[in-house]
Amino acid sequence: MAWWTWFVVGTLLLGIELFAVDAQFFLIFLGASAMMVGLVGALGIDLPNWTQWVLFAVLAVVTIVSFRGQVYAKLRGRPLGKVDSDVDQRVRIPQDLAPGKSMRVEYRGSGWTAMNVGASAIPAGEDARIESVDGLTLNVRHN
Repeated sequence: MAWWTWFVVGTLLLGIELFAVDAQFFLIFLGASAMMVGLVGALGIDLPNWTQWVLFAVLAVVTIVSFRGQVYAKLRGRPLGKVDSDVDQRVRIPQDLAPGKSMRVEYRGSGWTAMNVGASAIPAGEDARIESVDGLTLNVRHN
C-alpha cells in the first residue's frame, strides 16, 4: 500500500475513536500504528504489502499491550475536578414512602429513584436525608 494510505487509515481510526465510537482507546493505538507504518513508507523504506501488514499488526499489539492500560487509567480512571457528593443532602419525598420501598423523586433537576433504607416510613412532603447513592438510586432515611 502507498504510505499515504496508511496515514488516511490511521486518521480515520483516530477520528472514529475520538468522535463517533467509544472503543476504550483501542482504535487510538490502531490508528497510531497505521500512521507509524505510513511514516516508514514516507521515509523512503519500500516494504512489500505483507511486511507492512505484519509491521502494522506487531505495532498495534505492542502499543495496546504496553500503553493502553496506563493511558486509559490516566484519562478516564479518575474524576475531573471536584466531585460533589450527594451524601447528607436532602430530597423531598412527594408521597408516603414505606421502609424498603422505592419511588421516583425529583433531585437536582432530574428524576431519581429513592429507596427508603430506614426502619420508619417517610411521610409525604417531608425531606429525607440521602444516606448513599447506588447508580441512579438514592438510598434515603427519615430523620
